[in-house]
Amino acid sequence: MTITAAQPADTMSAAILTGPGEVHIETLPLPHPGRGQVRIRLEGCGVCASNLVPWAGPDWMEFPAEPGALGHEGWGIIDAVGEDVHGFAAGDRVAALSYHAYATHDIADQTALAALPATLASQPFPGEPLGCAFNIFRRSAIKPGETVAIVGIGFLGILLTELASAAGAQVIAISRRPSSLASAERVGASHVVAMDDHWRIIEEVKELTSANFCDCVIEAVGKQWPLDLAGELTKERGRLVIAGYHQDGPRQVNMQLWNWRGLDVINAHERDPAVYMRGIHEAIAATAAGRMSPSPLYTHRFPLEQLGAALDMARDRPEGFIKALVIYDE
Repeated sequence: MTITAAQPADTMSAAILTGPGEVHIETLPLPHPGRGQVRIRLEGCGVCASNLVPWAGPDWMEFPAEPGALGHEGWGIIDAVGEDVHGFAAGDRVAALSYHAYATHDIADQTALAALPATLASQPFPGEPLGCAFNIFRRSAIKPGETVAIVGIGFLGILLTELASAAGAQVIAISRRPSSLASAERVGASHVVAMDDHWRIIEEVKELTSANFCDCVIEAVGKQWPLDLAGELTKERGRLVIAGYHQDGPRQVNMQLWNWRGLDVINAHERDPAVYMRGIHEAIAATAAGRMSPSPLYTHRFPLEQLGAALDMARDRPEGFIKALVIYDE
């Protein structure tokens, strides 16, 4: 599908969230890049779990949102270049850290671009979440021979399972869906555990680790119970890494347990754009070299007109779902 073919060359299509669970597609004038910026004709954008709370319409969300807002996992081809841009030109294919990518075009600073090599020409490349996996992996400081539990095996959890396994760790993957556990096994998990009963999971991991529990536990869900569970699975002087995006309210933590075990608690969310970009560059290099294969994880694709359905699927996470992409040129 090519959205841009039927519209004038100086316009674009953009999704606008108009209310809780409501999105309209508008035809708007093309934006023009400023100094140090480029315009990207986007090929697609990943759908992120962080979109789901704004999509539900919390009190703090303002509607209508800006055109293309919430989309931040875009990739595509540069089609216009502003002044003082160096190292990038029209026609370059890039992954971008931009924030209005639920649209056929978006503006990005040159510092927020990562060139995609020819070896990835046929692959979608939502750079931000791929880079996020590398940044979390770095903060987790996983060493060969360690036992690592990953609580929540979605797109991010599968990538972290692959990275940790390749680093020589024994990975225990914990998820509620059989298809997610199967995916974790395919990328190297040593053990998989159904995420059902809190105490049963603790006992199973205790048995798998000879009552030592785990050197490192990565919580990758963003909800209260998985955070509670992750703390219980972390050994004395172990590392509890919070990778889940906790955006729906405050959390309570078992500080008695965290104190008693002397846990190192690591918030693995980055906010420095330069660190984001470092992770994206690492993800590009790893994928181009065949050390990581994210393409099979893009299980569902939608045109821009079906963004609402894509967000609903990311929310409902049916069996077999891993990640949705919104595709603009296909």
